Amino acid sequence: MRTAITARIPVGISQCLVGDPVRFNAGHKHSRLCTEQLGALFDLRPVCPEVAIGLGTPRKVIRLIDDPQAPRAVSSDNLDQDHTQALSDYADAVSDRSDELCGFILMQKSPSCGMERVKVYNRQGQPAPATGSGVFAARLMQRHPLLPVEEEGRLHDPVLRENFVNRVIVYADWQALKRNGLSASRLLAFHARHKYLLMAHQSPRYRTLGQLLANPGKGEALARTAEQYFSELMQALRQPASRRGHSNVLQHVAGHFKRVLAAPEKAELQQLIARYREGVVPLVVPITLLQHHLLRHPDPYLQQQAYLQPHPPELSLRNAI
Repeated sequence: MRTAITARIPVGISQCLVGDPVRFNAGHKHSRLCTEQLGALFDLRPVCPEVAIGLGTPRKVIRLIDDPQAPRAVSSDNLDQDHTQALSDYADAVSDRSDELCGFILMQKSPSCGMERVKVYNRQGQPAPATGSGVFAARLMQRHPLLPVEEEGRLHDPVLRENFVNRVIVYADWQALKRNGLSASRLLAFHARHKYLLMAHQSPRYRTLGQLLANPGKGEALARTAEQYFSELMQALRQPASRRGHSNVLQHVAGHFKRVLAAPEKAELQQLIARYREGVVPLVVPITLLQHHLLRHPDPYLQQQAYLQPHPPELSLRNAI
């Protein structure tokens, strides 16, 4: 099976989510989901953009105004106090010194940290028809478009939580590959490990990336191929895998055992895959049976697959999807 993750992965997080009293009212939004469950895997690196630019705690509320596509962050009681540039500059500073980060968890609805659906107002104080993104969050995502970013509120959805953790781990694996030195063989090995994970998310992109790597090239050509490959991979993984996608991969994995399993074992496996696809059992059930068969009938190709154990089992991320 895939080698266990031995070191916590560095992930940025809005500081109020770790329990620090940095909100405008000197309060916090401590998320036990982040600090206790995800904190077992992630080395959480807290940042508070509003405190970092000198607004203090407690402080006047800031809000987004004007164009939802490019809103300004101003004090709610004084529109002339514009903090937009300072928040954007701080995002640049965080980006410049935090290249090791493999993900970011943001506070929802925040005019600085909200990833999406943040209220935007006109200058008369009325809500605009559309919502926007917090200034810090928007700049961070602009600077690092492939970085896995998610809001804490959305992480309470089991499917989105599992998807985010998967993306962070893949991102960390890619950074490790680059540190160890890019080569055609390492790039192909990386793709081989993540084939079934990619297939579960987007089968068409799986085929496209396979074609891209048919001739990875050397030197600068290899570097360009690798950059394009990783960009398309992360875009594909951004869309959570569906039950249909997972079922397709489960059938592919099951096919590796067709010559070694007895008829009753094959029937049991097919029944569990069908029950998963129908929503009767969670994904962990057929996965556990496949892992059991893999222990009894080792297969080097399957043993390297990230799909079968993409994250530490203690997180129980597949128990509810």
